[in-house]
Amino acid sequence: MKAFTVHRGRVAPLDRVNVDTDQIIPKQFLKRIEKTGFGKFLFYDWRFVAEGKPNPDFVLNETRYEGASVLVAGKNFGCGSSREHAVWALSDFGFRAVISSSFADIFANNSTKNGFLTVRLTDQQVSEVMRRAQGVDNYQITVDLEKCEARDDQGFSAKFSVDEFVRHCLLNGLDDIGLTLQHENEIAAYEAQHGVPAGLQDRGAVG
Repeated sequence: MKAFTVHRGRVAPLDRVNVDTDQIIPKQFLKRIEKTGFGKFLFYDWRFVAEGKPNPDFVLNETRYEGASVLVAGKNFGCGSSREHAVWALSDFGFRAVISSSFADIFANNSTKNGFLTVRLTDQQVSEVMRRAQGVDNYQITVDLEKCEARDDQGFSAKFSVDEFVRHCLLNGLDDIGLTLQHENEIAAYEAQHGVPAGLQDRGAVG
């Protein structure tokens, strides 16, 4: 998993509340077996109109937000069904973080396991970031997980809180497998002590 320490990027404003996972990645694309390639389907029903033509009224189709890597959105982002594909789609599209005043718990948990940062600010702070992203050309923000701070070059600065264990995992690029492998030597010693054949130790199998 890619570590998240400090990221600076252009901000795209999605001025909608209750953005659910079926809008982030519609259900018809969940049949894919890969973890990559979902970016082209991100917000598909909003980004495209009939015959797959780009919707000129959707924010991510505006030239000024091309290459944005930070998304700011209304409250309750990521609600709905628990599909990890939603995080895969955001990441594959190029986003590294999303700023909102609240997130669905399952979406936030899936984000953590994929090196994607959910930044929870107050409603007022989110509104200010939204306003700047809409009104300032090439508006960029720095998301600093080391300092737990979001800031720009125009005087905006806001602290955000992150569970310390989650922060540790993100800063060090540790998913569940990475956390386990931190204890690889102890696991190997335990297996050797309990008579697990060497060939099976590598495969994590017993029998």
